[in-house]
Amino acid sequence: MKKLAVIATAFLALGSIASADIQAPPGSTYTASRKLGRALSNILYGFIEIPEQIVRKSDDYGRKAGWSYGAVDGTGRALRRLGYGFYELFTFTCPTYRGTFKPPYEKCGTDNRIEMNPHDGLSEFPPELGFETYFQHTRTQRW
Repeated sequence: MKKLAVIATAFLALGSIASADIQAPPGSTYTASRKLGRALSNILYGFIEIPEQIVRKSDDYGRKAGWSYGAVDGTGRALRRLGYGFYELFTFTCPTYRGTFKPPYEKCGTDNRIEMNPHDGLSEFPPELGFETYFQHTRTQRW
């Protein structure tokens, strides 16, 4: 009986070890191909920041501010996206940001880096024009 208990305990211990979850490191989703895709999207679609900022500034401050301040701010963001796009296009094979392929923009602090906050700064990919939805469900009526 003692042998049976030892064998059962060994199988339970082996089973719990064998089913351990091995997780990927945090930076494993950022690869060279994602960096290349980010570069191409920033180059090709970075100009969409201009109408996006016009709409956002119009909602926050009014139409006059949207068409003046929003247009200027959107142009600046579009040029920054274009610059980052070409930088990442030429360096997409090299892990340049802290030894990873993550985007090179961070929150603003003492240095002049761009924020990753999508409301105030640049997100990883350019914004989309048109109808946007982030919900994967719809309302249905059940009878």
